[in-house]
Amino acid sequence: MCQNMDGIRQNVQKIVEKHQGISGNLIEILADVQGVYRYLPEAALQLVAQFTGRSLVDIYAVATFYKHFTLKPSGKHVVSVCTGTACHVRGSLGVASRFERELGVHAEQTTSDGQFTLKTVNCLGACAMGPIAVVDGRYFSNVQENEVKDIIDKSRFGFDRLDVGSDGRVFPIGVSCFHCNHSLMDNEVLVDGFPSIKLTISFNSRHGWIRLSSLYGSHTIESEFAIPTDMIVDFFCPYCHAQIVGGMSCLECGAPMIPMSVGGGGIVQICSRATCKGHLLDLGSRKSEQSMDRN
Repeated sequence: MCQNMDGIRQNVQKIVEKHQGISGNLIEILADVQGVYRYLPEAALQLVAQFTGRSLVDIYAVATFYKHFTLKPSGKHVVSVCTGTACHVRGSLGVASRFERELGVHAEQTTSDGQFTLKTVNCLGACAMGPIAVVDGRYFSNVQENEVKDIIDKSRFGFDRLDVGSDGRVFPIGVSCFHCNHSLMDNEVLVDGFPSIKLTISFNSRHGWIRLSSLYGSHTIESEFAIPTDMIVDFFCPYCHAQIVGGMSCLECGAPMIPMSVGGGGIVQICSRATCKGHLLDLGSRKSEQSMDRN
């Protein structure tokens, strides 16, 4: 929940100061604010405008343009059900209705205990696997109505670690730079049998390449240098060379998270600490296909 105004002011000021001088920093600032409050409080947005010198209209334009930002408090667990055409013909409306009945809320609402927020989206990019539901970033394919309660129950206590080799929830995603929007996918270097995510990293005065698995849930990497255990690594776009600054702190270890845009709309974040497997995924379609100024 929102803190008092003094607390919000202190938090927002620290966040803005952290991102000063970084190209396209408004998105990262808002991501950090949402990381603290789990949504974008009105008071915080007003302070962002004050500290950055941007108009409140600009702030709200960015906050409402990207699906992964929300102006309403979200629950601890976020459930997204695809209702696009391919999933619709496979029964996704029945699945969405079953989630509504089990949770006692309608789409775009949060349960009274603050545990679950239910959303419906137009497409999750996995049409052949529908009906699709995503809970706390975990994919569930070919979901049947009688499986909904079990999915909800499991999410309350945390999901088991994903098995890249056999778990159907492991799914390839395509990502791009948060700053320049250039694709980060490398079709020539495969990791886990799929095109890898191409980035550059820096630590201990070393600067080199790294390739990440594009399978969400896999933690396979290849890098130019061996990364010391528990080392927090700086990540950079190999095209615009901007540092990719974490939009929030890892829920598992507290290190900065590294955000990347997901094709079709959404955001994936990975932990910047070597050996930590913290990661988050929030998918949804953008409100417009037109480009927006990120500076």
